[in-house]
Amino acid sequence: MKNAVIPVAGLGTRLLPATKSQPKEMLPVGRKPIVQHVVEELIQVGIAEVLFITGPGKTSIENHFDINHELVQTLRENGKEELLNELEFDRLHVQYYYTRQRQLLGLGHAILCARSFVGNEPFVVALGDSLIGLNAESDIVERMEACFDEYGCAAVIAFDVVPENEIPQYGIAQPESDDEFFRLLDIIEKPDLDEAPSNLAVAARYIFTPKIFDALDRTRPGKGNEIQLTDAIKLMIEDGEKVYGVRLKDGERRYDIGNFESYFQAFIEFALADEKYGASLREYISSLNGE
Repeated sequence: MKNAVIPVAGLGTRLLPATKSQPKEMLPVGRKPIVQHVVEELIQVGIAEVLFITGPGKTSIENHFDINHELVQTLRENGKEELLNELEFDRLHVQYYYTRQRQLLGLGHAILCARSFVGNEPFVVALGDSLIGLNAESDIVERMEACFDEYGCAAVIAFDVVPENEIPQYGIAQPESDDEFFRLLDIIEKPDLDEAPSNLAVAARYIFTPKIFDALDRTRPGKGNEIQLTDAIKLMIEDGEKVYGVRLKDGERRYDIGNFESYFQAFIEFALADEKYGASLREYISSLNGE
């Protein structure tokens, strides 16, 4: 699988004022912007072409993944060539594409914007504000590809166990079995606790065939006049398509950068894991606690 789609058009209102003039996907987690972590995760599993679904105020994402020849030259002229290692992602073998979601009509509508890019090929979707594992160490997409190939799926979705109080925030699975790979019998968008068939929540990674576009075409707008991706997946299941789920492994944590609490937690964990600065940061935190 060579193509991936990264939706990054959302306004990030729960992270205001930090997101007033910059995309939330460009907020740093550790030393890298959130979206760079996502791209590096995808490149590790062989993705060669990435389409960003953007919106107003997102040009810094495009600039970040472009080569800044002036910056490179300045570093060399000033004897700071060691800092060029921090720009290695510029030279990764991947092609970037950009298209705008001209109306913010939900995640499903954003995926529809990728139709001409995808063509007749299966593709990965990775949400640009969610990280899986520390420093792109997760192999969830690779395992999803294995499931896709083994069962001849029309869609594969990553799922994570969430606490009961978080169930109403996510799309929730009704799994056929307790296996790592399981057929999806149903999926419910943000159910009440008494309606939830499990505590398995969609974990921001998907694989689709182009059949998803037909389902999205038939999906009626819901709350806020948005086209919900979960509703389209539900239609695929009702059509008898093979839709499978893959569970995150124990300890394979999802970092959903949707609010300041989760953002602060992610930043601290990534910073503490930093090879160069983690140890001194841990000492500093201990000193604050009087240890």
